Amino acid sequence: MTERLMMVGAGLSGAVLARQLAEAGHAITVVDARPHVAGNCHTARDADTGVMVHTYGPHIFHTDDDGVWDYVQRFARFRDYKNQVKTTVASQVYSLPVNLHTINQFFGTALRPDQARAFVAARTADIPDPQTFEEQALAFVGPDLYAAFFKGYTEKQWGTSPANLPASILKRLPLRFTYDDNYFFHRHQGMPEDGYTALVAAILDHPGIAVVLETVFDPAEADQWDHVFWSGPLDGFFDYRLGRLGYRTLDFEVFRADGDWQGCAVMNHPDTDVPYTRISEHKHFAPWESHEKSVLYREFPRACGPNDIPYYPIRLAEEKSLLADYVALAQTAPNVTFVGRLGTYRYLDMDVTIREALDLAQAFLATRSTGTPAPRFSKAPL
Repeated sequence: MTERLMMVGAGLSGAVLARQLAEAGHAITVVDARPHVAGNCHTARDADTGVMVHTYGPHIFHTDDDGVWDYVQRFARFRDYKNQVKTTVASQVYSLPVNLHTINQFFGTALRPDQARAFVAARTADIPDPQTFEEQALAFVGPDLYAAFFKGYTEKQWGTSPANLPASILKRLPLRFTYDDNYFFHRHQGMPEDGYTALVAAILDHPGIAVVLETVFDPAEADQWDHVFWSGPLDGFFDYRLGRLGYRTLDFEVFRADGDWQGCAVMNHPDTDVPYTRISEHKHFAPWESHEKSVLYREFPRACGPNDIPYYPIRLAEEKSLLADYVALAQTAPNVTFVGRLGTYRYLDMDVTIREALDLAQAFLATRSTGTPAPRFSKAPL
């Protein structure tokens, strides 16, 4: 039986869900408050330079999930791309992630991999069970590398001391004892040749999908649909009645230059006397293109206000307590499933977002054949 389904949000979660359910025969309406699809991975050509700009900051696709990799390639041609990040520390440029070149350059040594491993291990702190970001860093790389490459950047990114942050944040960052400076280690890495917005538009291009932009969905109208998938902020669905979950947001200072301004796509700036965290030069995200001029972003993280775009969920103890209350409240919302980064209040890479949407679509269709309730979340927030 064809159902009328509402998809709130035209980002990756909403687009993939809409496509899968439309292919299963349902009628989907996708609503987004913005004037474009693709959410925060939206890309657009700069009118002055022709550079493809990552409007809300850099997005690089990387995954070990063969199914997700095959899925995105149905809708866009992906070009090879390696994320080779540089960082400026005390007026010196180093490669990230911290690798054998970084170690030898920083300490003025010429160590082999086994020597570097022992060298770093001798400088790390003996902390058997690190609980905070700072403890994890001291146990992972020692005080010198931590102070140079991690401490200041993290303080600026999160607006608090690394001693207040969970160790899990640093566990995502690699440390290599080779000269490999590819930031990610996944088997599949690339960029959609025509940008992410073209990719998402292609996913949404189906006769069973109607896309309505610049429109705010009112949760009070949820009962007018057979089911609603909400990819907006979890607390926003309930009009923040229990308080606001904490996020970090980003301000971008856009500037243009002739030629090649910094020679790489991303240059980190962890020094605390520099107010921004990094500079991205967008033409380097498409190295197969050639542009005489350049578009760059200086990135300034700060606390997210009511009218700001939420980027990173904070998920400290206070937020987790409030999150638990919202998760309980969500159980009372009939015929609504909360999805994606904002709907589950979790930091998600793009491949994980797509995988969860694919799995949720399959699970939702299964409930329609068995008569069981639809999942409340694409993935449990806690």
